[in-house]
Amino acid sequence: MNKVKYIVLASAVALIGLIFVAMRADWLTSGGTTPGQSKAQNEKLSLHLFINAPAGAYLPEPKNDFVRQAIEAKFQVDLKVTAMEPGNEYNSQLASLLAANDPPDVWLAISPDGGAYYALDNALADMTLFVSPATMPNYFNYWMNETELKQFQFHNKFFRAPIPYDKNSYRAYYIRQDWLENLGLDIPTTYEQYFRVLEAFTHEDPDRNGKNDTYGFTASGGGTSISTDWPEYVKNGLLFPAYYDGSQLVDMQMDLRVGSVADDILKVMDKGLVEPDWFLNKGLDYVDKAVRGKVGIVLGNTVDFAFDSNADSLQTRSKAMNPKAEWVPFNPFGDKPLRTAVTPEYPFVFSNNAAGLNPEKLKRIASILDWLCGEEGFLLTHYGMEGKHYSRSGSEITLKPQMIEEDIVMKGNFLAIWSFFTPNTPQTLGLNVIDPRMTERDKAIYRTITGIPVYESVGTTLTPPLGVSAEAMRARQNELQVQMLFKDKSGRNWPSYRQDILDNYKGTEIFNQYGVKIKAARTGKKPGISFSCSSIKSTRNFWSRVLFEFCPS
Repeated sequence: MNKVKYIVLASAVALIGLIFVAMRADWLTSGGTTPGQSKAQNEKLSLHLFINAPAGAYLPEPKNDFVRQAIEAKFQVDLKVTAMEPGNEYNSQLASLLAANDPPDVWLAISPDGGAYYALDNALADMTLFVSPATMPNYFNYWMNETELKQFQFHNKFFRAPIPYDKNSYRAYYIRQDWLENLGLDIPTTYEQYFRVLEAFTHEDPDRNGKNDTYGFTASGGGTSISTDWPEYVKNGLLFPAYYDGSQLVDMQMDLRVGSVADDILKVMDKGLVEPDWFLNKGLDYVDKAVRGKVGIVLGNTVDFAFDSNADSLQTRSKAMNPKAEWVPFNPFGDKPLRTAVTPEYPFVFSNNAAGLNPEKLKRIASILDWLCGEEGFLLTHYGMEGKHYSRSGSEITLKPQMIEEDIVMKGNFLAIWSFFTPNTPQTLGLNVIDPRMTERDKAIYRTITGIPVYESVGTTLTPPLGVSAEAMRARQNELQVQMLFKDKSGRNWPSYRQDILDNYKGTEIFNQYGVKIKAARTGKKPGISFSCSSIKSTRNFWSRVLFEFCPS
């Protein structure tokens, strides 16, 4: 009987798809007009972009924002830009807009489920007509290939597309070289050596100020979780964020070995080697502690984390506090990887409201995004205006740091927001950027951190079954792992805690679906449709009404 139901389901889904394609085809052949769509493609449109902003960055007044001016003039639009730091506040604000039926026209789906819930809730537009090699040639020519795009889809539905990403890994630990020299110690290359350094940094006055006021390591737990910055994960064979061991997915935070990770972290905590407020630290608080000379080892994930040429780097800020401060990258596990290969981080999505009421908005947005992927948009959003903020000779771009500081950094560092859609990898476009601020030390750091090996990626994006939120699973995971550290004082209960998560928080469904996607990516086969009846029954939209008929009563 179940087999019959699923055959009927497949037929229903196929029929819906055919109807949808027919409707779209009719729209295309009828001159591209739908009810509510402007007939004049050059009519000025109001667009709402909801994007991420680095901490401390903000957009200036429109009269001082040459990027906004260029986009609005070139594409005949009025822009409303909501730019927020990724996190709970970002996701809450976005949820409020969608609940009020006032969604942005385009947004970055930074939530843990990558927009899966909004896809189920019919809030996301099908992107087929708007994102293709024909409509976004720069995006596909330089940054993305169709294989990656397909792997980013929800159950073979084109509701989201990955933003271009830097394929280099910059994950590395950083250590106070000057403290090591004061103590006569070498940079650690094993965990045992690393632990010895933690003890020395905590108990042997590494800064020689005569006070017992330093610690070995810190991170940011945000008051809710065990930070994945802890080296104890790698010590137990768990790489960031997950990897495929040849037979199954090894999730860094849900593997059985997390119990051993907790025990190892507790050893560091019990000996007082970690900065006491690490669990309550939020965002970049851990960097602030390092800048103030309270700790001697932290993790960095960005290329310029400790560059001399970055005015906000760990190194530059530390030097301002103590001219002797010297941060250098290192790997406490020698030549072993710290993470898997970099994959697309999060997607951009289009509003289904806009697709229905005025699809010309989404066409215009696709054109803007593609412009950001091309040379003109890339240069403007990363470096500023030619002649003023940089000079050019062929493919060689030479920056003018003083003008960049005065016109951009001091006015909110707003290019850090406008460059949201492309990573700072000019070589992708065949450009060579010369930054006079770059020192030989910066170049040495770059060689070190890009030389740390990475493990093979899982080969696809991991999305939960349709109708299942991974957020609830991760929330319970974090709750129980925190309990291990601060209540149980042991990792011994992790196997039972883990089973609770798998059984009662849809963990088994989620990881089974991840496994299906990984195997499909490795064999070249398309994964089948997977959905959760319990979630679909509680969701009221067109798709849920169709799928509900095939759920067991």
